[in-house]
Formats: sequence, C-alpha cells, structure tokens
Amino acid sequence: MMAFSKKNFIKIALIALFAILEGTSGFSIHDPASFLVDNLSNELILEESFGIAPSFADHEDANLTVPQIIAKYGYPIEVHNVTTEDGFIIQLHRIPYGRNCGPAEGKKAVLIQHGLMCDSSNWVLNGVNKSLSYLLADACFDVWLGNARGNTYSKRHLRLDPVADKEAFWDFSYHDMGIYDVPANIDYITELTGNDGIYYIGHSMGTTMFWIAMSERPEYNAKIKLMSALAPVAHTEHMISPIRLIAPFSAEIEWLLKMFGLHEFLPSNEFMQLIGQQLCDENSPIQPICSNFLFILCGFNPDQLDTSLLPVLLGHLPAGASVRTVVHYAQGVPSGTFSQYDYGTEKNMEKYGQPTPPEYDLTKITAPVALYWGENDWLGAKPDTQRIAELLPNLQRYYRIKDELFNHLDFLVAKQIRELVNDPVIEFLENY
Repeated sequence: MMAFSKKNFIKIALIALFAILEGTSGFSIHDPASFLVDNLSNELILEESFGIAPSFADHEDANLTVPQIIAKYGYPIEVHNVTTEDGFIIQLHRIPYGRNCGPAEGKKAVLIQHGLMCDSSNWVLNGVNKSLSYLLADACFDVWLGNARGNTYSKRHLRLDPVADKEAFWDFSYHDMGIYDVPANIDYITELTGNDGIYYIGHSMGTTMFWIAMSERPEYNAKIKLMSALAPVAHTEHMISPIRLIAPFSAEIEWLLKMFGLHEFLPSNEFMQLIGQQLCDENSPIQPICSNFLFILCGFNPDQLDTSLLPVLLGHLPAGASVRTVVHYAQGVPSGTFSQYDYGTEKNMEKYGQPTPPEYDLTKITAPVALYWGENDWLGAKPDTQRIAELLPNLQRYYRIKDELFNHLDFLVAKQIRELVNDPVIEFLENY
C-alpha cells in the first residue's frame, strides 16, 4: 500500500486532476495512477512518452531566486529580514531605484504584497517592460516586495522550526499575516526610509491581509498613503472557483491533511518545478492541462493567458501556505461573513467568548483605497467585490478592468497586463 507521504499526496491530487481535465484537454492517460506513481519521478518518461527532453536552461528564471532575477536584469536589489511580534522572520526584497532615476532620499515607498500560495516572484516574472515592480522602480518609487509567513522566503522563526515543530510553526492563517506581518513591514519600511507613510499594493490574499491589519489595528491607517487592491478578496460567499466545494468539509479536510503531516499546503519543491518547466512548456503536447487547471481555479480567459510564462511561474509557485489559511478562505463560503478563524463552537467560546468567530469591520478602514477588479474573477467574485466597496468609508476608485473575461490570475500573467492593469494603477498612484 502506498504510504501517505507528502509526495504521494501530491501524486494523488494530480491523478484526480488528470481525471477532471481529461474531457476538456483532449489528453488522456490509460492508467494515470501507474503513470504518476511509477514513472513521473523518472525524467526519462518525459522524453519517452511525450517527446520532451528535460532542459531546465530553457527557462533560466524558473531556477533563480527573486533577488537573482532582479539582479540579472540590471536592477539594484536588497534583502531585508523583518521579525514579527510573534517571532516569524519574513523577508522583503527591495528595489530602491530603477533605470530612470538613481539613488536619492525621499522616494515614495511602495509595498507590494502577493496572494495565496505565491511569493515576491509574482512581480518580476513578466520582464522589465511589463512587471509592476520594475515599472514602479523606473517611475522613481522605492519598491518593497513582501513575502508572507510560510512561503519560500519566509520559513524562519525565532523559536520554531517548520519541520521539527511543524504543528506549532504552521498554526496560522491569513489572520496572523494581517495583524502581525503587515504592521511589521510597515514599521520596518517607514523607520528605515524616514517616510511618514507608504503606498500599499496587494493582490488577492495581499488585500485580505490589509483589510485585517487596518480593521484590527486601525492606528496603521494613518501610515497608508493609498491602498491599491488588485482582485480584492474579503467575503467569499459568491466564489465560483471549485475551492468553494471544500467549504462544507473544511474542518474534516484540515484534520485529514494534518493526519498526513501536511501542515503546509502545496509547498514549492523540485517535483512541482519539474511539472512546470517540462509538462507546462508552451511546446508541450499536454500544456493545455496546465492552462485548464488555472482556468478552473481562476476563470476562463485564454486570449490573455501568456502560456510562455507558465513554466517560469510554476518554477516559483506554489510557494507554500498553511493548511489553516486555505481552510479559512473556505469557511467564508457557507457563513457569508468575513470573520476570524472558526475553531468550532466550543473552542470559539474559549478563544473569542462567543460561539461564532468575530467579523472583521471594514468600516474601520479609513485609509484611502482604490479597487481594481475583473468581471470574470472566480475567486474574487463581483458581488463580493461590490460588498467590499460598499463597506469601505474612504474608497477613492472602483476600477473595472477593460476586458470582460479578465480573471484572478490575469492580474499576474495577462498578455496585456501593462495596458490593462499596471499603467492605470501607477498613473493613479503617481497623481494621488
């Protein structure tokens, strides 16, 4: 019998994925279980079965760290480690200036925060003429790229080890990122630069973290010049993505994964890099599997998906997250609320003094906010985005991306990302 190891769990998940996608991708495997369990770890199968000779040099950026990528394209890079109040050591990647303006005092500082299972690579993989980080640096901003606790660059703690102390280390959700990570980053950047405040740009979970930080620690609103929310997520009641299917079983799923020792959800590793760089190559005969998987999760927009980016993107992602974070999002579907983590009635009484978790109060967010949303976003659905807009007391912009099929992932990899997203964001930010 197959042991329930992390690698085997990923294999099982991929078998299920093949089964789901077989009808839409036009690709089939006669015996997917045998294929994955017996052969996928052997690189020769790639060439023998699909005519794909492993060649990682074709996608060099997939194998480089974010600081290495930034340096490769001629930008200055600094690595900063920030310690949170609860002992996590999170890493910031800084691009202090760009090609149009050299080092100087008094630059506007902007913190860009990634989404779920992502890292700072989100902002550097589109090339120097399209990536948000480079465009901001060239516009004379002091750019800081955040990495949430638990991802590739933020797996350190003052006392806990992610492997030896895995249950304690991974016992967090996006709630903790909001009340600890965001304030720690803001304090560090303002103290180092001497600025009295920063600009904040978040995508997906990067917006969730911000809502929590500003509502639970409202004193930080005064330190935000402008918050630009890309594909904002708070309430998930109307989520279309199949992630909503786990909602009724979220408690059982968390227990099951913890029984398998999977406190970390979808960590980045060599196996996933192999999948991304070889099977998802734009010349691969089974590349549609990768595209369909993303469409199923995020929305269908084939005209905007830059398939050439998939091998590089999957060389960095998924970058790791806690099981509790994923479950926390799922809890919002049936409840219809944007609330703290639901531990169950008994433990909620112990922790919160009430049977249900407290809701986050978005009306406490007094910082100015600009919302950028897509009509076809299956994760940040339109009704849920409208609900955020109605609750925010200082909404400065409600901007619908000018593409009817624009989805959650398009905010990172759309072919026209500069024209549709990055230029409007930067223009509004510069003039605010």
